[in-house]
Amino acid sequence: MSSIKDVASLAGVAVGTVSRVINNSGAVKPETRRKVEKAIQELNYFPNEVARNFKMQKSKTVALLLPSIWNPFFSELAYYIEDELDQEGFKLMLCNSGGKPEKELYYLDMLRQNKVAGIVGITYNDIESSVSNNIPIVSIDRHFNKKITCVTSDNYEGGRLALRKLVEAGARKPAFIGSVTSVFSETMNRRKGFVDEAQKMNVDYVIYEKPDPIIDDNSYFNEFFTTHRDVDGIFAITDLLAANYIDRASRLGIRVPEDVKVVGYDGIQDHPYFHPILSTIRQPVEEMARTTIRLLYQKFEGAALEKDVYHLPVQFRQGETT
Repeated sequence: MSSIKDVASLAGVAVGTVSRVINNSGAVKPETRRKVEKAIQELNYFPNEVARNFKMQKSKTVALLLPSIWNPFFSELAYYIEDELDQEGFKLMLCNSGGKPEKELYYLDMLRQNKVAGIVGITYNDIESSVSNNIPIVSIDRHFNKKITCVTSDNYEGGRLALRKLVEAGARKPAFIGSVTSVFSETMNRRKGFVDEAQKMNVDYVIYEKPDPIIDDNSYFNEFFTTHRDVDGIFAITDLLAANYIDRASRLGIRVPEDVKVVGYDGIQDHPYFHPILSTIRQPVEEMARTTIRLLYQKFEGAALEKDVYHLPVQFRQGETT
C-alpha cells in the first residue's frame, strides 16, 4: 500500500505539499497540484482517514458499538444506521464487541484517540466510568448516569401487550423467559410490563431468568422444562430465545401453538420461508436507527435535546405460534 511519502517522491515535492493538495488547504501552484494528483492516481493512493481526522480535528466517521453482528436485530439496526449516515456523507465504523466488557473498553479508548465524530452504543455491561461526554454519543436501550441520550422501543408496553395476546390465545399460566443484565437496560421493562399486566388481569404466571449472557443453552432449557412443565404460554425476551424454545420444545413432543403459545420480542423473522412464523412484538427498527442518527446530528451542532429517553411504539405481529 502506497504512503504519502511515496506520492511526494514520485511527484518530486515535499510531503507537506501533498498534504495541502489532499486537504485542499494552503497555496499550491496549478502545475504542482497536477503533478501530485497524477502521482496519487498512478499509485492508487488513498489518504489515511484517521490521520487526517486527527490533524484537522474533525471527522466524518461515526462508530457503532454492537454486542454481536450475528443477531439479526442488530444487523438490521446497523443497516439503517449506515443508510442514514450515508445520506449526509458520514462513514460507519463497526465495533463488534461480542458482548465482552474488556473489548468494549478497548473500543471506547480507541475511538477517543481516533477522534470519531460520534458514537452509537449498544452495551449491557457495567462500563459506566469509561463512557465520556467528550464525544457525542447516543445509546440504544441503555441508560447511563451521565447526560447521554437513549433511544429505545416501548419495552414496557411490549411486555403488557405480549401477556394480553397470550391470554387471548388461551394461555392460563404463561411464563416470561429471559436473562438479567448486570446493569439496568430498557429491555428489563419487558418483564415488568408482563408482570404488571398479569397481576392486573389476575393471571397466574412464571418468571424464569438467568444472568446475561446465557452461556449454556442446554442447562438453561433443561432446568426450565424440568421445573415448569405446566406452563402453557411463553413470552421470550428476544425472538432468538423464542425460536430456541420452540426448537427444544418440539424435541420433547411439546406442540406450538397447540400445547404452548409463544410470543417473542424484536420482529426479526419477517419472511414466509421461516416456519413456524413467530408471533412477536415488533420493534420499529428503522425508526429507531434513523432517530438515533438524527439526534446524534443535533448533538454535533450543540443543540439541547427535548428528552433524555425517546420511547418509540411497538406493534404485535401475529404469527403461527399463538
